[in-house]
Amino acid sequence: MNNAKKLKVLGESAKYDRCNYANFNVDNFLSGKIPGIYNASTRDGCTVPLFKVLMTNKCSNDCRYCVNYNKHKFNRAEFSPEELTSIFLDYYNNRYVEGLFLSSGIHHDAETSMENMVEVARKLRMEHEYKGYIHLKILPGGSYDLIKRAMTLADRVSINMEAATPEGFDELTTTKNYETDIIRRMKWIKRLGKKDKNLAPSGQTTQFIVGASDETDKEIMDRVKWLYDKLQIKRSYFSKFTPIKDTPLENHEEPNPKRSSRLYQADYLINSYKFDLDELVFDDDGNMQLDEDPKYYAALSNMDRFPVEVNAASYRELLRVPGIGKISANRIVSLRKRGRSFNKMEELKDIGVVVSRAEPFIKLNRTYQATLGF
Repeated sequence: MNNAKKLKVLGESAKYDRCNYANFNVDNFLSGKIPGIYNASTRDGCTVPLFKVLMTNKCSNDCRYCVNYNKHKFNRAEFSPEELTSIFLDYYNNRYVEGLFLSSGIHHDAETSMENMVEVARKLRMEHEYKGYIHLKILPGGSYDLIKRAMTLADRVSINMEAATPEGFDELTTTKNYETDIIRRMKWIKRLGKKDKNLAPSGQTTQFIVGASDETDKEIMDRVKWLYDKLQIKRSYFSKFTPIKDTPLENHEEPNPKRSSRLYQADYLINSYKFDLDELVFDDDGNMQLDEDPKYYAALSNMDRFPVEVNAASYRELLRVPGIGKISANRIVSLRKRGRSFNKMEELKDIGVVVSRAEPFIKLNRTYQATLGF
C-alpha cells in the first residue's frame, strides 16, 4: 500500500478521536479532498487545521465498539516514523495544517507502538526544528519513561478513558485494565506535569464513548468532576457511540445524538462555570433531559434563587441565569462598576444576553420581567 492509500485509511480511522471544542456532532474532516486534515475549533471560535492521523490501525486490543477491533476484517495499514514525518512536513510547509494530532492502534505492544509516535515528534522537534503544536495520544500500558519522553515533545497529551466506571470499561474490552492501564497513566501524567511545567504545557485531556455501555449521565459526570478535581485534566470529550459493522457491538442501540451535546454542556458548566455537581439535574435513571440544556434545568430546580436582580447580582449568580454567559456576565459587572444601571431588556440584549431565555429568571430594578409559562 503506497502512502496515499495509507493516508486515506489512517486519516479516516483517526476521526474517532476527538479534539474539538465546538460543533462536536459534526464530522470536521475536509470532504476527502486532502486526507488527514481536520478542522478543530477552539473555545474562542477559531478554526485550526490539524494533521490528524493514526500511526497504524493494526491493533491487538478487543475494544468492542472500535473500528480497529482486533478481529475486524478491513484494510489495515501502518506508517513508519520517517514516512509520517515527511507527510506532515509536506502538509505543514504547504500551509495545509498548523499542527499535529497523532494517535495509534497497538500493533504488537503498547511500548513499540508508542515509541513510533514519540519518534515522529522527536524527528519534528530535533531534526526539523518544528516549533508548532503537537498532541500525542498516550497508549494504555505505555511506560512511565516513554510517557515522560512524549510529554517532553508534545504540547498536549491524552489517554482515552472510554468509560466512567470500571464496570462500564469491562463491558467494552477484556484486554485492558481500567485502573492500571488508564487511571495509573493519567496519574503519571499529572505527576510529571506538576514536577515540570514545561512537560506537555497544555495539559492532558480524555475522551468518553457515550452509549456503548450501560453507564448513566450521572456516572459520567461524576467521573468528569473527579478528573478535574483530582487529576487537573484540561478537557473531556464525549464521542457518541456509532455501531460499526463486523464488530461485537454492531447491533447495539445507538444513543440519541443530543446526549453527547448535553454532556458537553454539563461539562462546560462544571469545568468553566464552576457549577457544583449537585446543581445538575438527573432523572430517576441517572440521565439528563434532552429537550433543554442542563443550565435551564439547573435553574428550574433552584427557583428559590430566582429571579436575580441584574443590577445587584454577583458574577456567580449571573452565570446561573439561562441566557447569560461568561462574556455577558462580565460585561454586566464591568458596566455596573462604571455606574451603569440596566433598566430595559434591550440593554441586556445589546451586550449579548439571550433575553428570551433570561427573562423569567431576572429582575431589573426590582421589577419582574416575565414568568415561566407553567
